[in-house]
Amino acid sequence: MSRKFIAIAALPLALAAGHAGASDVARRSGIVIGILSPGPLNAITDVPGVRVGHVTIERGKDIHTGVTAILPHGGNLFREKVPAGIVVANGFGKFAGSTQIEELGEVETPILLTNTLSVAEAMAASVEWTLAQPGNEDVRSVNAVVGETNDGMLNDIRGRHVQVADARRAIETAAAGAVAEGNVGAGTGTVAFGCKGGIGSASRRLPASLGGWTVGVLVQANYGGVLTIDGTAVGPALGRYDFQREIEERRADGSVIVVVATDAPLSDRNLRRLAARAFAGIARSGSSFSNGSGDYAVAFSTAASVRRKTGTAIPMVADLPNGAMSPAFQAAAEATEEAVLNAMLSARTTVGHRGTVEALPLDRVLPLLPKPRSR
Repeated sequence: MSRKFIAIAALPLALAAGHAGASDVARRSGIVIGILSPGPLNAITDVPGVRVGHVTIERGKDIHTGVTAILPHGGNLFREKVPAGIVVANGFGKFAGSTQIEELGEVETPILLTNTLSVAEAMAASVEWTLAQPGNEDVRSVNAVVGETNDGMLNDIRGRHVQVADARRAIETAAAGAVAEGNVGAGTGTVAFGCKGGIGSASRRLPASLGGWTVGVLVQANYGGVLTIDGTAVGPALGRYDFQREIEERRADGSVIVVVATDAPLSDRNLRRLAARAFAGIARSGSSFSNGSGDYAVAFSTAASVRRKTGTAIPMVADLPNGAMSPAFQAAAEATEEAVLNAMLSARTTVGHRGTVEALPLDRVLPLLPKPRSR
């Protein structure tokens, strides 16, 4: 991936200590995306059972990278696989494990995010961790799932500073609760729309009349375009937008990974449809999914009724019908758009390997937006 970056903010080999509160930084600034309400944490961890862990590696000016781990539940993932779907908007990337998700429609390991040249280390960590779980003594094949973006602007990516132990620590420290955002984990060195990118998260909880399900999103934002916030194109006003060299100065490539979780009982087919709707949120943020961008979305369900348990009889599976999917589609689009904003608004200016990338200047952005509204 040409300009893809991952950001993890913390001390070397330490658990990231980024934005530790609820993922509501955009809302605290008066920016309210969409019509649906968020869950209590406004994070992917609002979906019951989902855990997130970050390891952030920052050493001096040149090293800004890390790993983020998303666990669909706290049990043995290999023995209790979750249905999943994956969608590629533009495939300039190295999303490990994607073909087996496409073929079998399930995830059997944690989902790891890191930088482009550290995918191998993250895969090794996922395999090691899975083989070490009690009950997996006879396992001889593991489909490690690893997404990446390129953090080579702020990070000495050729130094390959992420080690297997770092990725494994991200898995082992994954927890429920608030999700750290901005310069943390796989977002430590990322860049978005010419500003500092990062890890962001958000959620939507459907009202009881629409099923009461929760949809949560986590993004690794490292892509470009014309930054658009709640329908207002702010990139040109900030002087930071793609094709600026032709019109002024910048380029368009970059990457984004979106992880979508829900407790709705969905088939892998409808999870693939849900993943596709995440890209509505990415498009609303201003992306045109350029040629050199790696844009991937993976969605999974945590519902106990749809888990695929090893050694059980043929199960009776609850499956939300197609006609009930539209509210979840809306939730995925809204949560993805807001997660990108939370990533950027939580990020901090970073002096890195090949230059300095400034944080999104909120004081310049807010006057460009319509009058703040609350929800």
